Amino acid sequence: MFSLHIDTARTWRGGQNQVLLTVNGLREIGHRAALVAHPDGELRRRAAEGLELIPLAPRTEMDLSAAWRLARVVKRLQPAVVHAHDAHGVAMASLALSLGGTGTQGPALVASRRVDFHLRQNSFSRWKHRQVDCFICASEAIRQMLVADGVPPDRTVTVHEGIDLDHVRSAPAVNVHEAFWLPHRAPVVGNVAALVPHKGQRHLIEAAHLVIQQMPDVRFLILGEGELRDSLERLVREHHLEKHVFLPGFRTDVLGCMKGFDLFVMSSVTEGLGTALLDAMACGKAIVGTRTGGIPEVVEDGETGRLVPPRDHAAMAQAILNMLADDEQRRRMGEAGLARVQARFTVERMVAETAAVYGRLAGRHHAEDTAHHPARG
Repeated sequence: MFSLHIDTARTWRGGQNQVLLTVNGLREIGHRAALVAHPDGELRRRAAEGLELIPLAPRTEMDLSAAWRLARVVKRLQPAVVHAHDAHGVAMASLALSLGGTGTQGPALVASRRVDFHLRQNSFSRWKHRQVDCFICASEAIRQMLVADGVPPDRTVTVHEGIDLDHVRSAPAVNVHEAFWLPHRAPVVGNVAALVPHKGQRHLIEAAHLVIQQMPDVRFLILGEGELRDSLERLVREHHLEKHVFLPGFRTDVLGCMKGFDLFVMSSVTEGLGTALLDAMACGKAIVGTRTGGIPEVVEDGETGRLVPPRDHAAMAQAILNMLADDEQRRRMGEAGLARVQARFTVERMVAETAAVYGRLAGRHHAEDTAHHPARG
């Protein structure tokens, strides 16, 4: 099976990591996989070894020049499946395949859906989504949202994202107290996410304000970068939390930092699944998360962590306090979380399920081609 993957992002976030894990994982099980990536993007840089790489990205969602170039790539390579991993990738692939030149039966078009946002309803968005043969959804919550938006259920499938457990295990632990100049015995609550509105760090800082009033020793580390840095730092100052809440920015040693946390908190308002949750659980950390999107599919309330309503910083604060007050509970939940990731959220499982989707689609396309052209059967 030969699949051509498309991701147009210039930055590096969880979605780009999933693309790289998928492409490398497919190659490890004997599939041929090529990657179309942003010429100046971090994904292209990290995927530079051992992959068929095509540097290409659209300037806008309706970039016909980029679509023509992709159409030529598809015609030359003849993949069985084109797998678009982001919204601009879906648009470029839809345009490219509609431009023709891929033979009487072109490749199947697969689109990954990793966010629990509703589909846009403008005419171009509706058209491009009709070109998709199958949406691979990172959580059941996302799949249900697509169906509610009018996508036929038989064109959707849930494949939970996965992580590379060996990579997590091999990451050197970071002494976060030394690395961030924290008091030696201070409990550390960590969050790892882009600083963007739907990740809800504003609510985490509000919760921290309440936690500190009862447990003054606690320190909060929010690792990530994004558009909300200035407003979040302003909120920290307004609550006089400069000695308790830290925003160190993007870190390349984030897994090692996670190993130094006492508790991991995901404060998202919306969330497709949350691979940072999987990483934290693989590091043996108990979780406080919000009951939104795909998070309840990862965190078992009362077993691997605690779930609270999104935007409810009082409930979040109380859950954090309860968890920090009970070392044994955190240890038990951390062990249960690791076991859950090992059983359900490995990259090997994700890749196998993705390959199975490709196989079904390729078989369906072959059957359709044979029906229209019996002499080829």
